[in-house]
Amino acid sequence: MDPFSDLLRGLRSYGAVFGSTTLTPPWSLRVPDGAPLTLCVLLRGRGRIVVPGAEPEPLRARDTAVVRGPGGFEVVDDPVGGAAPGGPAGGDTVLVTGAVTVAGEVGARLLDALPPVLRVPAPDPAPGGPSSGSGDPVLDHLAEELAVDAPGQQVVLDRLLDWLLVCTLRTWFDRPGGHPPSWWAARQDPVVGEALRLLHDDPAAPWTVARLAAAAGVSRATLAARFTERVGEPPLTYLTGWRMTLAAQLLASRPDVTLAEVARRVGYADAFGFSTAFTRVRGVTPSAFRRARVTTG
Repeated sequence: MDPFSDLLRGLRSYGAVFGSTTLTPPWSLRVPDGAPLTLCVLLRGRGRIVVPGAEPEPLRARDTAVVRGPGGFEVVDDPVGGAAPGGPAGGDTVLVTGAVTVAGEVGARLLDALPPVLRVPAPDPAPGGPSSGSGDPVLDHLAEELAVDAPGQQVVLDRLLDWLLVCTLRTWFDRPGGHPPSWWAARQDPVVGEALRLLHDDPAAPWTVARLAAAAGVSRATLAARFTERVGEPPLTYLTGWRMTLAAQLLASRPDVTLAEVARRVGYADAFGFSTAFTRVRGVTPSAFRRARVTTG
């Protein structure tokens, strides 16, 4: 499994909270605090996303944007430029927002890779394509689904939110001149990408640089140098960080699992060695981390 797929497991859109709002200029909409991530889709019109501490982000018809929480933000009217794409001058704006929950430490690791707000412009229409609709079948389906009350609608909305979020993040990470997380760019390297896949497929395996290099088909020196250059840290340092993320997830979500079992599941032979590593990486013992999470959770 690649790092992106692993991190997406921390996102939860079951019972997705979707809202579709038709807004008449001049308008502003306050999205309240709470959601770790909010997906915004402008089906018609134009606006701006205003997040405290960040520059306003323009939003045009068929754009998608992801806003990192948990703080609230505003989407406001943008009258500059005359006629709004997707509608006549002075026409209504149709905004759809969807709240995404983030489960535990794995999801938090993905949040750390995101800016306060990111936007993916609408795709260019296909030559000779239809003149009606958004040009994006997912957005068209979303608009149609929100307009009716049909059996199974919640499941459809959950899956649409998953689809839109993943596609938006992938497109944003791949944008020209962007600054994606190091693990995103590293996956394209045939050696480092294979090493990352192996580490995420079986993080509890007794990996050494030599074993990882042999599995990737290169020398130890080649793997160590390329991995450190592409990812920004040596392979076993990356593995330790990922193991501690998985351990933190277990500690917070499964109070019934002993420290020895947590240690075993993330590749440590005993609780002492695991506790030493966890304290070094996280700055707190596993027991103290669990107590804090249980108390606040």
